[in-house]
Amino acid sequence: MPDDAAAASELGRLLTATEATELTERLADNDTLTAALQAIAPGRRPQVRALLEAIGLPAPALSVLHAIRGARSVRSGIDLLWTMPGHLAQSGPLTASVPYLVDNARTSITCSTFNFQRSSGMWEALQRAATRPEIEMRIYVDTQAADLEPKPWSPTTAEIAKHLQPGTILRTKLFDGNYVRNHAKFLAIDHRFLLVTSANLSWSAEHGNVEFGVLIDNPNIAEAVERELQDTEPLLYERVQSLR
Repeated sequence: MPDDAAAASELGRLLTATEATELTERLADNDTLTAALQAIAPGRRPQVRALLEAIGLPAPALSVLHAIRGARSVRSGIDLLWTMPGHLAQSGPLTASVPYLVDNARTSITCSTFNFQRSSGMWEALQRAATRPEIEMRIYVDTQAADLEPKPWSPTTAEIAKHLQPGTILRTKLFDGNYVRNHAKFLAIDHRFLLVTSANLSWSAEHGNVEFGVLIDNPNIAEAVERELQDTEPLLYERVQSLR
C-alpha cells in the first residue's frame, strides 16, 4: 500500500465525523495546519499532523477529510434504560439487561464507574468478556471509593484488575494535591454503542433504585467519549496491577 494510502486509512480510523468536519472547514478557509489542528485533542495532534502531511496539503488532504466525514456521518439510534422498584418502568429496556450488551461485544469494551460491587450482574459479565482474546477491555474506576473508603461488598482496584485480567484497569490518581473523583458512568461497546447512565455497577442500581440511562448507537459519539478519557490518562489515571 502506498504511503499516502496508508496514511489516509489510518486517518480514517482516528478521526470522528465531527473532527473531520472541523478540519475540513478550517483548512478550506485557508487556516494554517497548526490552527486547524486546534479541533483535535492535544495528545493526538502530532499524529494527525504527520498523517495529513503524508497525504499532502491542501487538496489531497481535503479530499480524504471529505471522504471521512461522509463515511462517518451516521444517524443515531437511541433507547432509554430505567431501573425502578417493582419493574415499574414502561419505556425501554431495564438497566439489568446491560450484561447482555457485554456478552455480545465483538471487539472492545470501555467502562467507567464510581462504585463497583460484586453483586452487580456486570461483575461476572465483564469477567466473561475479559477472557475472550478478541476483546480489548479498558475499565476506569475511582481510587477513593475502592481503596481509600473500602466497603466489604466492594472490590479494591487490585481485586478488580485480578478479576478482569488481562483487561486494562485504570484508577484515579492525585491531581493538584487531591484524588480525582471518577464519577463518569458509561459503557462503550465495539466503539459503537454508548450507554450513559446514572447507575453504578451494583445490584441496587440494576434492580432497586430509580436510575436512568440513554443507550446511543453512534460510533462517532462512542469513539469521541472513549478518546477523551484516553487523552487524559497521563494526567488523571494510573494503571492498576492485579493481585498475584
